[in-house]
Amino acid sequence: MANSAQARKRARQALVARAQNASQRSSLRTAIKAVRKAVAAGDKAAAQEVFNKSVSIIDSIADKDIVHKNAAARHKSRLSAAIKAMGAAA
Repeated sequence: MANSAQARKRARQALVARAQNASQRSSLRTAIKAVRKAVAAGDKAAAQEVFNKSVSIIDSIADKDIVHKNAAARHKSRLSAAIKAMGAAA
């Protein structure tokens, strides 16, 4: 347990930061799932629209260092590839 006032404050701040980070990570996962769901539905135009909205969410979270920038790029790349594959399959 924290013994100094400074350590107690940092512990309080860490709890707030942890909650905010968890919320951001959750929105990242939700954005990715939304694109996956649109791809599964088979409508390429709708999937592209959802993807464009999700890209801004993913980039925002990467800018805040909630996830690594390379992880964000990997997610965007794989989602984009899934949408492009829809065109080839259809």
